[in-house]
Amino acid sequence: MLIPVLLFALGLILLIKGGDWFVDGATGIAERFHVPEIIIGATVVSIGTTLPEVMVSATSALTGHGEIAYGNAIGSVICNTALIAAITVAVRPGPVDTKALKTPVLFFFGSAAIYVINTYVTGYFGRPLGILLLAIFVVYLVVTVRQGFKNPIEAAAEDKEAEAIEKKAAKDSMGKDILLLVVGAALVAVGADLLVDNGTLIAQALGVPESVIALTFVALGTSLPELVTAITSLAKGHGALSLGNVIGANLLNLVLVSGISMTLAPFHIPESSTLFGVNASLVLDIPLMLFVMAFLTLPALKTKKLSRYQGIVLLVLYAAFCGIQFSM
Repeated sequence: MLIPVLLFALGLILLIKGGDWFVDGATGIAERFHVPEIIIGATVVSIGTTLPEVMVSATSALTGHGEIAYGNAIGSVICNTALIAAITVAVRPGPVDTKALKTPVLFFFGSAAIYVINTYVTGYFGRPLGILLLAIFVVYLVVTVRQGFKNPIEAAAEDKEAEAIEKKAAKDSMGKDILLLVVGAALVAVGADLLVDNGTLIAQALGVPESVIALTFVALGTSLPELVTAITSLAKGHGALSLGNVIGANLLNLVLVSGISMTLAPFHIPESSTLFGVNASLVLDIPLMLFVMAFLTLPALKTKKLSRYQGIVLLVLYAAFCGIQFSM
């Protein structure tokens, strides 16, 4: 029991330090190339912090446990939105860049529509769907990056930013930013792996049911990079980076994580638990995933800001979700 606890603590340390370096590298690159923080958050940072989900899901698929990949993807979207984004919004609500926000939101709900229709109609996640989702991932990256570079910057702001970049360039090198990004992503991935593996061992030793571990603990564990990045971003005053990271990571959970799992090893929708006599995933997990994303993003797109009440409501929903999982 002592070794898992020590490895769990090591994983937490690696996550925190990795998240710190990752945010530094990402914001440095964003400043140099005049890319909005929310764009960097929705692409580079999202891919880096989604690595644990990719690794866990790919490994699960290859070992014949597609249900773990399914639960990890859906659970991570719920956790990212109703816990991580909720903390960010509850602590520091404020304006959002709706132009930058529209692309990941539209891609998410478009991909979710394909994913959900397939789930309710066939209940089978085959290789063609996996390839389609991966194709959507590639298109999303291309569109988002092009959008980031095409968005004009006001002259005054550009002059100030150019001056800041020159000062930063004199102090640091581009290579350092890239190194921080790569090493930070590696530490985050290794730290999350240690945390999930040893946290699961600790939970088992304490008598927590396997189903609860799969539906909540693994999803939370693989979402810890997003949580660490969100907290680090808030501490450094980069709230937009945190929001972009969460929304981008949610999309990647559907198109990249699920896409890889389906392509490697197709699987049927799991039926590990029921609610009101129906597969719990169909009446709770998927509807909640869609609702929390809509509740977070749609009001923001209309009002151009996030409100504290959204964060509070989402946190209450996540607590209720976990309570239901533990009671089933």
